[in-house]
Amino acid sequence: MPDYFLDIVYNNLTYGEKEVNLKEFECCTFNTCDFSQCNFIGVVFIDCTFNDCIFSGAKINHVALRSVFFNRCKIEDVNFAMCDKLIFEVHFKECVLDFSKFYTLKIKGTTFVDCSIIAVDFMSTNLTEVVFDNCDLYRSEFGKANASKTNFKTSYNYTIDPTKTNIKKAIFSLATLKGLLYKHDIIVT
Repeated sequence: MPDYFLDIVYNNLTYGEKEVNLKEFECCTFNTCDFSQCNFIGVVFIDCTFNDCIFSGAKINHVALRSVFFNRCKIEDVNFAMCDKLIFEVHFKECVLDFSKFYTLKIKGTTFVDCSIIAVDFMSTNLTEVVFDNCDLYRSEFGKANASKTNFKTSYNYTIDPTKTNIKKAIFSLATLKGLLYKHDIIVT
């Protein structure tokens, strides 16, 4: 039985490799905490918020993220594809997610607001109704993803091949439409 923590605020902590393993956190807030050394195993976060935290390079194997909010966090090179897929719900605001992976996850309705999402793997991901609001998607990969009804309107630097990605009813702005036409080697002005 994992240790259970409810409605606790954690400030300015640096966690070791196994320090949070086999623990369940519900309605907790983490402020300016460093999880970069963690090798998460059997950890559950429910209705939790992370503010100004560092996850870069952390291994989040067998982690449940259920209604979790990340604000101004550094989450570089993190493989979310290893998370528990049951009720996986996350939201990101002003985060750096560069080089992370969401491969094959179902992240329907997830919001990414003012995020750096450079070279992120969204291959075969269910992105239905995801909102990318003012995000840099440079070199992110969307092959075989389902991006139907996804909102890319205010985001930029994406390259999406409509022949390899379902973009039915997705929303784009005219100014960034060239990201859908890149493979045709045409000039859009």
